[in-house]
Amino acid sequence: MQTTAQRSAGSGARSSPFRHAETDRDAAPQFVLPLVVRIEKAAPPARTDALETAARAVLALLSDERATATDGEWAQAVRDWQDARIRKVVRRARGAEWRRAAGLPGITVTGRAPTPAPAEDGHEAGDGASSVAAEVRVFPPVPLDGWPKELAKLQVSGTDLDDPEPPSAPDPTGPVLWLSPHVEMSAGKAMAQAGHGAQLAWWELDDAARAAWREAGFPLAVRTASAERWDELTAGGLPVVRDAGYTEIAPGSCTVVADHPALRRR
Repeated sequence: MQTTAQRSAGSGARSSPFRHAETDRDAAPQFVLPLVVRIEKAAPPARTDALETAARAVLALLSDERATATDGEWAQAVRDWQDARIRKVVRRARGAEWRRAAGLPGITVTGRAPTPAPAEDGHEAGDGASSVAAEVRVFPPVPLDGWPKELAKLQVSGTDLDDPEPPSAPDPTGPVLWLSPHVEMSAGKAMAQAGHGAQLAWWELDDAARAAWREAGFPLAVRTASAERWDELTAGGLPVVRDAGYTEIAPGSCTVVADHPALRRR
């Protein structure tokens, strides 16, 4: 699922690659950040776990020395990607497809499998279906028309996922990526949007806050805000993802607010 982020004007560091007014990003060569989610037929991951894992995968790449070091092997690709539109595409893989994708340079991030609710007799309840921890592999950016063949063959559709149980309330002291209650998105689209939100938060943070987040393992939650809460969030000066409208939703739609504790105190 392809999606492109734009940054809400008036929030944050002027060096952010999301500030489209600074340069003509559409005129630059276009790159895309590939993300592949593992979805096996017998045991797909839970939706919220997949969204959170995708967001952490984006952060893992942005903070990796291969991307941040001046002479890092991914540094030029990341710079080229950030000089243009910030595109992300989520594809799905299973079985041999996943193994081939895992053989390419990248980073695999694993989420957390949902804990089954106990039945009345004290044993774990279940209906025969099982959910596993989400696995998302992020790759260094590639030209829009230059995907590796192992990834180009993967499907964009078919990323619809469900949560076996409603997600719990997020930690009020931790980072939360709030999804809009007004925009319907497939799981693949929402994964890309969550990645945008995580990236916006990352670019807003100072070096100390980034280091602390990374050392903690990038804890975060992805939740859908209530309509009332959404109005407060979008008016609160936090980073807001505005989608470019290439797929699924209308251009300019506000999809995610990145609510990181270090940004609430500004």
